[in-house]
Amino acid sequence: MHYYRYKAAEVSCFYKYLMFSYNVVFWVSIRPVCPPPPGAWGVLLDLTQVTRMHGFDPVWLVLLVGGVTFILGFAGCVGALRENICLLKFFSSLIGFIFFLELTAAVLAFVFQDTLREWIRDLFLTNIKAYRDDIDLQNLIDSLQKLNHCCGASGPDDWNENLYFNCAKDNPSRERCGVPFSCCVHDPANPVVNTQCGYGIRDFKVSQFINDRGCVAAMEAWLPRNIYIIAGVFIGISLLQMVGIYLSRTLIVDIERVKFNM
Repeated sequence: MHYYRYKAAEVSCFYKYLMFSYNVVFWVSIRPVCPPPPGAWGVLLDLTQVTRMHGFDPVWLVLLVGGVTFILGFAGCVGALRENICLLKFFSSLIGFIFFLELTAAVLAFVFQDTLREWIRDLFLTNIKAYRDDIDLQNLIDSLQKLNHCCGASGPDDWNENLYFNCAKDNPSRERCGVPFSCCVHDPANPVVNTQCGYGIRDFKVSQFINDRGCVAAMEAWLPRNIYIIAGVFIGISLLQMVGIYLSRTLIVDIERVKFNM
């Protein structure tokens, strides 16, 4: 006489440990591989002071991203190993909510382009006013202007917002009616950087020696040139999120099937 044993429902070990590995890789990949460069926290603190009047504090954003990442990794790893349905449902729901926020932000940025452009311009002007207040913030603006070959938010005249570069006749600064050296057109044949190249240059109307394009326009021109890279990064992140949701939902179905058959 032969006895037939029906295959009992069980949780897939493959999906369980794949889910665990997915969270470990995600956790490790966003952790800084090396310490932040010198002055990085100084820049962040300066931006905190500058942007506070706009209702945005970058420090809280960093803390929020770190906290959400820790919670996601914890819920995914423990939920998979302990076969906890509540944690897995929380994990998939949170990733789905983050994906929805990303799509919403992309749509809003596209619809309200003019508003976003104006916000960026106001933020840049606020940074210009505080240019000499801290060396880290100064280096950040100089790097942005040199990298994009731009000057000011809309043009070199935006530097009138700064106390040292203002063109007022009673301004005693040596940099009166000038621009930072990062606005100057760099000669590749000359490796020596002339940090005084922008002194009084707007007063003498010799604009051919400085970049006259604003940084907001430069960043707008950068976007179409790199649209495929941006789209690829967005699609890659979206696919990773979809994989996480798929793995968690698959485990939930397996666990519920096991409990139903007990």
